[in-house]
Amino acid sequence: MLPNTGKLAGYTVFITGASRGIGKAIALKAAKDGANVIIAAKTAQAHPKLPGTIYDTAQEVEAAGGKALACVVDIRDEQQIQSAVDQAVQKFGGIDILVNNASAISLTGTLQTPMKTVDLMLGINLRGTYLTSKLVIPHLLKSPNPHILNMSPPLNLNPFWFKNHTAYTMAKYGMSMCVLGMAEEFKGQIAVNALWPKTAIATVALQVIGGLELGQQSRTADIITDAAYLILSKPKEYTGHFLVDEDVLREHGVKDFDQYAVSPGTPLLPDFFLDLPEDEKEVFNALHSAGQSAAPPSSSGNPIENMFTSIKAALTEEFVQKTKGVYQFNLSGEHEGVWFLDLKTGSGSVGKGEPGSKVDVIMSMDSNDFTKMFTGKLKAPMAFMSGKLKIKGDMGLALKLDKLMGKMQSKL
Repeated sequence: MLPNTGKLAGYTVFITGASRGIGKAIALKAAKDGANVIIAAKTAQAHPKLPGTIYDTAQEVEAAGGKALACVVDIRDEQQIQSAVDQAVQKFGGIDILVNNASAISLTGTLQTPMKTVDLMLGINLRGTYLTSKLVIPHLLKSPNPHILNMSPPLNLNPFWFKNHTAYTMAKYGMSMCVLGMAEEFKGQIAVNALWPKTAIATVALQVIGGLELGQQSRTADIITDAAYLILSKPKEYTGHFLVDEDVLREHGVKDFDQYAVSPGTPLLPDFFLDLPEDEKEVFNALHSAGQSAAPPSSSGNPIENMFTSIKAALTEEFVQKTKGVYQFNLSGEHEGVWFLDLKTGSGSVGKGEPGSKVDVIMSMDSNDFTKMFTGKLKAPMAFMSGKLKIKGDMGLALKLDKLMGKMQSKL
């Protein structure tokens, strides 16, 4: 982790979604300089699965050397944002930096995304970012070196980043469009930039969604925090950039990125919206290879049938109890067919055709990629990210299956 330089000492930093995760990490980094930090988030009471509240973060900010103001804020509510802004100005005399971090995510297709979820993502990601910026900007204009930093990706119109989760992409790109427009509108007055991680970042929320194994394929929040600190330390003329954490750090001389890995040496899961050069695509598709795995038994000439026979033999009640999902696999290619994996009842079951009970997740992919996925040669998250795997239904259960497969492979 990069050492603090003191450049944010005395600055007032307003951070949305700062009760946990990346927002909290940025708050604590700023606090080490002696900054004033407004923790603007909804969590006044700890969530059973997501620990951390605005008051917990405020205490940690104070302990790190900063001054804190905890404000209960739903950034869809204009009055709550305005109240937090007014309290910040009254207590600290102004606002110098805004970090638009709060975000909502649902990686679901058009027919699988309820309008309530669409409204939530657009309301928090797009409207909330725009509204918070609008209410803070009058105070930023009075600062000697004001910054807005949106935690959003480079604008990438490759259809691949839309087709599996159009609503989420629109909402997230809305944050980036705020950067595009406001950077030009306030050029020379306010620095407006975007920052995005190159790989998945290990947060409590990520582990709840994808399990511990997915966290092991990630970097800690320190990498994006260090990058944010470098950006916010620049003069206000540094504006209109769509930045990636690793690139920012490389430009500042950082060479050791193992220091940011949760599990050094473990292949990392790339984040969304970042296309790779053509010569890196083969590496991208092979990423997360699990090494050597035993081949499925050859009791028949159909490797898919053999695979499901092996999967059935590997099932236990423990797997079923920890998963609680019914999966349908629509396979194409050499061994085309429909198969199911029931991990909801008893000790589980497998079979050809559609399951007799309600399906939670439908996975569509080539039969050869399916074999690779269940023998550890292709990780489910990577298959999805690279377009080899299409998923409909509960994304959380889909990611959970990857954790299950890791345990299965020792039995196959």
